[in-house]
Amino acid sequence: MDSKTVTMKGKPFTLAGKQVKVGDSALDFEVLANDLSPVRLSAFRGKVVVISSVPSLDTSVCDLQTRKFNEQAAALGDGVAVLTISMDLPFAQKRWCGAAGIENLQTLSDYRNAEFGRAFGLLIEELRLLARAVFVVDADGIIRYKQIVSELTNEPDYDSAVKAAKEAIK
Repeated sequence: MDSKTVTMKGKPFTLAGKQVKVGDSALDFEVLANDLSPVRLSAFRGKVVVISSVPSLDTSVCDLQTRKFNEQAAALGDGVAVLTISMDLPFAQKRWCGAAGIENLQTLSDYRNAEFGRAFGLLIEELRLLARAVFVVDADGIIRYKQIVSELTNEPDYDSAVKAAKEAIK
C-alpha cells in the first residue's frame, strides 16, 4: 500500500491531491461551518490545530473518532483548536453534533470544493469522501504530525496525535 491509496474492507481506493509531509507548511483551504459560513485554516494561525478527517460522521468509526477527539479537546486547552472535517453537509454535521453533545471541537464540511481534501491529499477519488487521517499543525502553520489510516474501518492512534498536539504547544 502506498501513500496514494487507502482501503475499505480491503478494497483499494485512490487518494487525490497533494501528499503533505511533516515539516511542510500547511496549505490554506476553505471549508464550511455548520451555519454555511466559510472557515479558512489560516483563521487559526497562532493556535495549534488538530485536524481530524473522517469519511462521514454517520458511520460508527467516524462517530467514535469525533467523540474521542471531543473528549481530548477540553484537556488540550484554549491554545488548541480541534477540527473534524468531512464531506457531510453542514446541516447533517449540525444535527449530528447536537445529538452527540459535541461542544469542544468544530465540525467543518469540505463538500463544496474539496479544498481540504486536495490540499492534504485525502480526497478519495472513487467515492468523493475524505480518508481517515489526523494532522497536527503548529501555531506557525507547520505540519508537525501526520497519520493517514490505511484501512478506513480502523481508528487512528489517538494517543500519538494528542501527544503531538501537546508537544506542539510547547
